[in-house]
Amino acid sequence: MTTPTIAIIGTGNMGQCIIGGLIANSHPSEKLWASDPSTEKLAQVQQKFHIETTADNNEAIHHADIVVFATKPQVLAEAIKASADTIKKSHPLIISIAAGVKETNIQQWVGSHIAIVRGMPNVAGLIACGATGLYANPYVTTEQRSLAESIMRALGIVVWLKEESHLDIVTALSGSGPAYFFLIMETLQAAAEKLGLDPDTAKLLTLQTALGAARMALESGESLHTLRQQVTSPGGTTEQGLRVLEEANISQLFLQVLQAAKNRAEELAK
Repeated sequence: MTTPTIAIIGTGNMGQCIIGGLIANSHPSEKLWASDPSTEKLAQVQQKFHIETTADNNEAIHHADIVVFATKPQVLAEAIKASADTIKKSHPLIISIAAGVKETNIQQWVGSHIAIVRGMPNVAGLIACGATGLYANPYVTTEQRSLAESIMRALGIVVWLKEESHLDIVTALSGSGPAYFFLIMETLQAAAEKLGLDPDTAKLLTLQTALGAARMALESGESLHTLRQQVTSPGGTTEQGLRVLEEANISQLFLQVLQAAKNRAEELAK
């Protein structure tokens, strides 16, 4: 397999994370292009990564086997329509990480049947600890799937989805999920402070507890239910705390949380 040339359209945080991840994984810098209307961002990318840069999307796409659109959803349509002729000529694999923009929309804007992978990363991708859901349309080859996965692994773990509609669930779960956990940690810290701990101590204990629980869940191989049972002694303090959460119907609450976020993702896609 020859090393593909990859063009990153949009050099914001996610775009630069992908570039950095590719270089960290030994992708040749001469096989990378970055395009952005901001000359300031391009200068930053050039200085940081030493790759080819341009303010002309068509120039970057012309050289590319794979094009990653790391733009805001509201500017994606304009960016693709302006590059449609170039895309139709070179037929690169298109990877879009714009939330709510369907594969059929991209096909219509290009005006041709092309290979498209949609991705839904999350903010933790900025520190390479993200979670990304990927969906490939029928025109994506096995080799292209593998290449798309290797690119998005620059942001963290990757899971493949059989249905594009499942990206809305991924958006609600892992896309919006960091904010849920920030709120939970914020609330735990505030409660500990009200009970008497100083803010720094309450914050450190909250964050380390969350990190430790996540690492145990990832590394143990046990189900979350089993892990919870293992740390819940009958008649102990943990059982008393969990009882309050169960009486507040936390399961139903989080179902409503995900449903509301999923509904909004579906609305934005219309």
